Amino acid sequence: MMTTKTVEKAIPTLTTERLTLRPLDNADVSGFVEIWSDPEFTRYIGGRCDPDSVWHAMAGNIGCWALTGVGPWAVVEQSTGTLVGRAGLWTEPGWPGIEAVWFIRRDRWGRGYAREAATAAIDWVFAQRPDLAEVVSIILPENAASVRVAERLGMTSQRLEFLHGEHHAVYTISRSDWAVALPAQAAQAAQAAR
Repeated sequence: MMTTKTVEKAIPTLTTERLTLRPLDNADVSGFVEIWSDPEFTRYIGGRCDPDSVWHAMAGNIGCWALTGVGPWAVVEQSTGTLVGRAGLWTEPGWPGIEAVWFIRRDRWGRGYAREAATAAIDWVFAQRPDLAEVVSIILPENAASVRVAERLGMTSQRLEFLHGEHHAVYTISRSDWAVALPAQAAQAAQAAR
């Protein structure tokens, strides 16, 4: 049986200037139900928001870690201790690559949290996987806010792919482009925190 301590060893905790990215926990269910209950938040990502569905999604996220060595973290605002979303990495069979993902609650939009969390995740995965050539983000083309986040991360749209029943834009950033973009990310995060 995987215990909380085992999960904490398998899933690292990352910190940024304003956020903590930590392993998901059973205590997060009600917070995620609240976040996913906002129809504007779920407009481009769908998903049911009842406790059972949220718990199963969380179990899938932890399963991603167990099966692939990457996955999403719970995102906590350091100044308040508030759960503000889920962000990190995702991959599954047939997926275009290791994906940077970000889901930040609507009342925290516009603060740069999505970019800050994604920057930490991308930096972490490139450090952990020296053979990884690129990171992707899979975005519905009409999701302008996520497109802006991807572009601020230095990602560019490369192609459309039909995934999970819809056409998605596949944004990418290579390891070498990330090495160039990372100092700019740090400067932007510092500016956003002011």
